[in-house]
Amino acid sequence: MTDREVMEFDVVIVGGGPAGLSAACRIMQKAKAEEKEISVCLVEKGSEIGAHILSGAVVDPKALTELFPDWQEMGAPLHTKVNVDELHWLSSDANARQLSNWMVPKTLHNDGNYIISLGNLCRWLAEQAESLGVEVFPGFSAAQLAYNEDGHVEGIITGDMGLAEDGTEKDGFMPGMLLKAKYTIFSEGCRGHLGKELMARFELDKGKAPQHYGLGIKELWDVPASQSKPGTVIHTAGWPLGNEAGGGGFLYHLENNQVVVGLIVDLNYKNPYLSPYDEFQKYKHHPIIAENLKDAKRVSYGARAIAKGGWASLPKMHFPGGLVIGCDAGTLNPAKIKGTHTAMKSGMLAAESIFEALIAEPSSVDLSQFDDALRQSWLGEELQQARNFVPVMHKLGTFWGGAYNWLDQNIFSGGLPFTFKDMTPDYACLELADKHVAPEYKKPDGLLSFDKLSSVFLSNTNHEENQPCHLRLKDASIPVQSNLPKYSEPAQRYCPAGVYEIVESNNESIFQINSQNCIHCKTCDIKDPAQNITWVTPEGSGGPNYPNM
Repeated sequence: MTDREVMEFDVVIVGGGPAGLSAACRIMQKAKAEEKEISVCLVEKGSEIGAHILSGAVVDPKALTELFPDWQEMGAPLHTKVNVDELHWLSSDANARQLSNWMVPKTLHNDGNYIISLGNLCRWLAEQAESLGVEVFPGFSAAQLAYNEDGHVEGIITGDMGLAEDGTEKDGFMPGMLLKAKYTIFSEGCRGHLGKELMARFELDKGKAPQHYGLGIKELWDVPASQSKPGTVIHTAGWPLGNEAGGGGFLYHLENNQVVVGLIVDLNYKNPYLSPYDEFQKYKHHPIIAENLKDAKRVSYGARAIAKGGWASLPKMHFPGGLVIGCDAGTLNPAKIKGTHTAMKSGMLAAESIFEALIAEPSSVDLSQFDDALRQSWLGEELQQARNFVPVMHKLGTFWGGAYNWLDQNIFSGGLPFTFKDMTPDYACLELADKHVAPEYKKPDGLLSFDKLSSVFLSNTNHEENQPCHLRLKDASIPVQSNLPKYSEPAQRYCPAGVYEIVESNNESIFQINSQNCIHCKTCDIKDPAQNITWVTPEGSGGPNYPNM
C-alpha cells in the first residue's frame, strides 16, 4: 500500500467551477455568521482556477445576487449586459430568417443577463472563497475516491505526480495525498469521472432517464473596434446540422472588442461520419456569422461536453459521505441553454445542507434533505418546467420540437400535462456506417475555418509526455476489430481535438491515441458506441489553459 500524506478537513470540494466555488463561499458565510470553525478545502485539476472552464457564456445573475448581493460593488467580472437578443433560423449556407421576439420560447429571452467569461467569474469566486478562509489547491487532480470501512465516502486521493507511461516511478515521484473529510462535495463538471463512479456504486441514477449530452465547441476572436457590438447575442438553429443532429449555434459580443462563436451538437446523432468539429468550421462561413468575424483574429479554442438531460435525468444527489452537484449531476436548464446560475444554486443549497449536518449531533447526518431542498427551490421549479424541452426535441426534431416548446413555455409556462422521456443513451443512437454517407467538409481556408491541430494549439493544452495515458480502453481490440468495420471508427470524428486516429502500417490498421492533444471535453467517454473508453484524470495541471473563456 502506498504511504500517503493525510490531511483532514470538515469539507472537501472537488472542482473549481461555479458550483464548487459557490458551495465553498456559502459554507464559510454560514460559518462566520454563526461563529463556527469549519475547515474547507477545494481541489482543482487545472493549473489555476478557470484554466479548464469553458462556457458560452450568457449568465443569469440570479444565483450570484443571492450569494453576494453587492457583487457589482465587489467588482465581479460581469460587465456586458445583453442589449441585442436575436434568434435566426438558418435554412442553408446562405439563407436565414430572424425570428420575431414573440416566436421565441420565453426561456430563451436574455433580458437582464450578462455576456461574460465564465473562467474569469470562477477566478473571482475563488478570490472570495480564499478571503473567507477556504483553502484552494489548483493543479491537484482528484484521482480516486476514498472509502471508510463502512463503504462510505471519506474523501479523495489526489493524483500521483511523476509516474512514467509504463506506471513506474520517475525521479521526483510524489504520491498523491489522502484528503479526508466529514463530507465531500463533487462538482467536477459534466461527466465527472468520480461522479460517474459514484452513480454506479450508489445507484444514484437508478430509475432515471439516461443523461443526455451536447458537445459545445467555442472560439474567442479579437475583432476590429468598428465591428464590436458589446451586448449583442445571436443564437441560431437549423443549418448546418439540419436533420443530421440537434443543436444550434451562438455568437456573442463581449467587451474589449472580443467575440465568442460556437456550435453545440447533440450527441445523440446517428451518422457515424458526422464530425462536430467540421460542422463548426462550416458554420462560421454562414453570412450571419462571417460578417461578425471579418478581418478578425482567432485567439483561443476549446470544447466541452454539456449535460442537458434536465429534470428526467437528474439523479439522487446524496450518498453516504457527500453530495454530487452542478453539471456533475446535470443541473443545467436546457430550456434556457444556461447552467451557471443553476450550478451555483445547487452549490449554495449543498453548502446549507452540509453546514446543518456539521453542527448537528451526531455529525454523520443523512443528507437526503438536500435533494428535497433542491427540488423545492427555484432551481427545481426551473428544471421541472423545462422537463420536456430536450426529449421533445429528440422525438420531434428541431423545428417541430421547437414549436411544441414554444407552446409549452410561452402559453403554459411548462405546465402542459405531458412528460416525455428519452430512454436511449446517446452512444446507443449511433447507426452502422453502411446506412449513412459522409457529409461534405471543405478544406479549411485559414481565415474562418481551421484544422484541428492548429485549434488545439490555441487551447494551450499541455500534458507531461511521459505519463500514463488518461484515456483507458477496457478492450484494446474493440476500436479496430469492432468499431472500425461497424462504424468506421467514429472516434476519429467525434473527438474535436484529433486525439484518436486510425493509422495504416504494413497493411494493418492501428488505433492511435494522441493523449497529449486531449482538451478534456469527455466526448469519447460519452459517445463511444462500445462504451470502451474511460476518461480518467491525467497528472495534475495537465490539459487546456483557457484565457478569458
